[in-house]
Amino acid sequence: MSATLEWISLVAIAGVLWLGGGQVANRQITFGELSAFVLFARQIFDPLRQLAEKFTVLQSGFTAIERITAILNEPIEIRDPEHPQTLPGHGRGEVRFEGVWFGYKPDEYVLRDLNFVIQPGQKVAIVGPTGAGKSSIIRLLTRLYEPSRGRILIDGVDIRDLTQMELRRCVGVILQDAFLFSGTVVDNVTLGEEYDLEQVMAAAKSVNVHDFIAGLADGYQTSVRQRGTNLSGGQKQLLALARAAIRQPRILILDEATASLDVSTEYTVQQALEVLLRDRTAITIAHRLSTIRHSDVILVLKKGELVEIGSHEDLVATNGLYASLYALEMMAA
Repeated sequence: MSATLEWISLVAIAGVLWLGGGQVANRQITFGELSAFVLFARQIFDPLRQLAEKFTVLQSGFTAIERITAILNEPIEIRDPEHPQTLPGHGRGEVRFEGVWFGYKPDEYVLRDLNFVIQPGQKVAIVGPTGAGKSSIIRLLTRLYEPSRGRILIDGVDIRDLTQMELRRCVGVILQDAFLFSGTVVDNVTLGEEYDLEQVMAAAKSVNVHDFIAGLADGYQTSVRQRGTNLSGGQKQLLALARAAIRQPRILILDEATASLDVSTEYTVQQALEVLLRDRTAITIAHRLSTIRHSDVILVLKKGELVEIGSHEDLVATNGLYASLYALEMMAA
């Protein structure tokens, strides 16, 4: 608008100059004539300004359409098998990586020949420097990407032989920043699936989240804003725990689930996690090594390769990469 007023002022000045230095036919122009001139100039420029704004909106719309079209035309690489298998009913969450190679670009591998087995019920931590491939392992396990070579098995079944629905019901993920949708607490726990209120309450009680939810303004029917902006980080994590508990996954993945919490909230979440992880295979991606000291097994990655494996005490004693990372953390504490 300010730019438009500047143009109008310039036009008005130009008009005054054009009128012969303030005189037309040997008479002075009146203030009313000058005001009328400015008003008419504004009436000319307002439609032009509105047209320019609409043109900008149209250009943004065309750009958005192009991006949407590009996404819709993107080929779907990960599909369900024509003859899917099912996980054995007696399985308890064994994870096996056999000769797994993976790269986001051809011939640029971020994971190289990974071979390891996570026994049912084990608590395993994955550590390593930034860019070592920790998150890539999780993306492969949840089949967001396919391995370039090798295979991944859960309870003896190749994950490519499972439907995506069954795989992701078997594997639960709790991220550092839990994503919540607009709706009620119940909606965010069930995610649109068929669970009644009693099941939601039972899941919340199993991970000690019931008291927190009951203390909200409307309990389980409390409205949650988009991305959970009316809840704290700790409260969002507690809802994420209830979301995982109601589905009873065989395998639970924790991607630094307590990294951004204060001490008291972290203690509450850790207590809930102890309940949730009982008799369940757990994989933790850790940057703070102090949080995974009691893991059964620690996998240490470096540049996509598994360089060390063992318990905290064993790895510290070997004085390798893990020991150096742990020593650096203790110095910074």
